[in-house]
Amino acid sequence: MRRVLTYGTFDTLHYGHIRLLQRARALGDYLIVGLSTDEFNASKNKQAFHSWEERKAHLEALRYVDLVIPERTWEQKPHDVKLYHVDIFTMGSDWQGKFDDLSALCEVIYLERTNGISSTMIRSSLQPDEPSSTSPAAILKRAR
Repeated sequence: MRRVLTYGTFDTLHYGHIRLLQRARALGDYLIVGLSTDEFNASKNKQAFHSWEERKAHLEALRYVDLVIPERTWEQKPHDVKLYHVDIFTMGSDWQGKFDDLSALCEVIYLERTNGISSTMIRSSLQPDEPSSTSPAAILKRAR
């Protein structure tokens, strides 16, 4: 069995994420997703719209994902590769070269990003210039 590992925040899950996870899973038989915890995101000055538990549930609902583990630090990747007997580590091409050191432990593959979509784009589209009680951002804020 070929095990594949990827990491991310996977906030505001969109078709770019889905394509990445689909292509990652196609590289092997079992896909493990290291999901950035809320605390780890805070250390990167990043805040997810959804909590770790919500994002984990979203990922677990996808047929491409076999296991979701918490990503608590940058340094845990080599440990996870060994612990989960990973054959392939993959990330989006925006990380090109940043994890090449893992190639001593497993194959490292960078997958092309999906053009025209990102969590940043989605979040910014939900933030109107003029706040309105009927704007998507206001509706989502009330729903939370």
